Formats: sequence, C-alpha cells, structure tokens
Amino acid sequence: MPSRNLLPWLVAVAFFMESLDTTILNTAVPAISQALHVTPLSMKSVLASYTLSLAVFIPISGWMADRFGTRRVFASAIGLFTLGSLLCGVCSDIHLLVLCRVLQGCGGAMMVPVGRLTLVRAFAKSELVRVMSFVSIPGLVGPMLGPIAGGLIVRYLHWRIIFFVNVPIGILGLLLVDLHLPDYREDRTPHST
Repeated sequence: MPSRNLLPWLVAVAFFMESLDTTILNTAVPAISQALHVTPLSMKSVLASYTLSLAVFIPISGWMADRFGTRRVFASAIGLFTLGSLLCGVCSDIHLLVLCRVLQGCGGAMMVPVGRLTLVRAFAKSELVRVMSFVSIPGLVGPMLGPIAGGLIVRYLHWRIIFFVNVPIGILGLLLVDLHLPDYREDRTPHST
C-alpha cells in the first residue's frame, strides 16, 4: 500500500521542519536585528515566542484530531506553519515577527502529535517501534542542523530565506496530505472526505 508507506516520510518531514525552526534563527539574530533596527537582545522574544507557542498548542492537538479528523488538523497545522513562515519572511517589524512566529509555532505544535497519532492508528503495534524510530530521527537532527543552516543562509543569501525555505515544503506537504493521509477520528475508523 503506497500511501501507507508514505505516511512515515510525511510525518518525518513535518517533524524535521518543526524541530529545525527551534534553532535555525540563533545564528541569524545579528543580521535580523540589524535589518529590523533593534538590539540583538530584543530578538529574544522572537526566539522564545516560537518555543512557547509549541508548548501551549501541543496539548490540544490530540483533542482537535479526535474532534475534527487527522487529515483536516494535520493539513491545517501545515497550512498555519507555512503561512507563518511566509509572513515571518516578509516582516519588517519585530512585533509583527513575534506574532508570526507564534502562528508558525501553533502550526508546528500540531504537526508532530497529529502525525504520530495518525501513525499509531495506521500501523499495527508490531510495526510501531520501527515507524516511530524512523520518524524521531529528523526531530533529533533538525535542532543540530538549525544553527548551521541559519549561518550558511545568512552568510551567502538573505536572512528572509530562513523562513521562505519552509514555503515550498509546506505546499508539497499539503498536497501529500490531501492525497495520502487517512482521516481518523475518535472512533478510530478512517473516514473519506
């Protein structure tokens, strides 16, 4: 079943994007603060707002998936994350950047738990350890690559690319969710939309 085999990849990429964005801005702080005409210390709120919104929205993601279906919530999460990334990339004010990072974090917070929930419901218990291990690897690699990727982007490109790089990945993710992600709800049976 090709769609089922694609699910771990889809969730792994979402996990990678979410975890990469926790650290990718760290090395870009001087360039962004200079462009926005604020002190580097002011950028602390931009960094913290993403992590804080992850912590706030992760707990409600399971309830939302049970209530509205995994496909709808996962697609909404990718959509919010992608929209937040796009808006972060066009911001020219630190306060707007903080708000856009919260939006990005809200989407990121729901991607991973809802993706994992989908995998739990799509795969047999005997396959879960293998599948969850595969999905967890990008989440571990993302934060390590973040500062390197952010530094390279700021050095050779423009700091806004840090956010824009998520946009084509998010659009592709939305397409794949629409084509391949089952729609599970509280009764644990897939529904077609």
